[in-house]
Amino acid sequence: MHWRWRRSGSKDYYTGVRHLKQEYKALYEKFGLNVVYYRKRKRLTQLQLAELVDIDRSHISAIELGNVGVSLDVIFRLCEVLEITPKELFDFR
Repeated sequence: MHWRWRRSGSKDYYTGVRHLKQEYKALYEKFGLNVVYYRKRKRLTQLQLAELVDIDRSHISAIELGNVGVSLDVIFRLCEVLEITPKELFDFR
């Protein structure tokens, strides 16, 4: 995993980029679709969600597209902001 910080305007954002195994790509995509579903249910943009979770907007986009793995810290923050449980986030349809 690569740990890096990215500056956006006057704020620093954590972008933990995890390389994912292709065998799990479909699961990452399903996870991402759940993030999109719950974000839209709260009527948040990617930028608004990113600011509330304290990560970069491009990282939210990558999560929603299933292009990156997500740390537990980010998962827990997503759940707090979206007012859902981790189980709901992993309940793939």
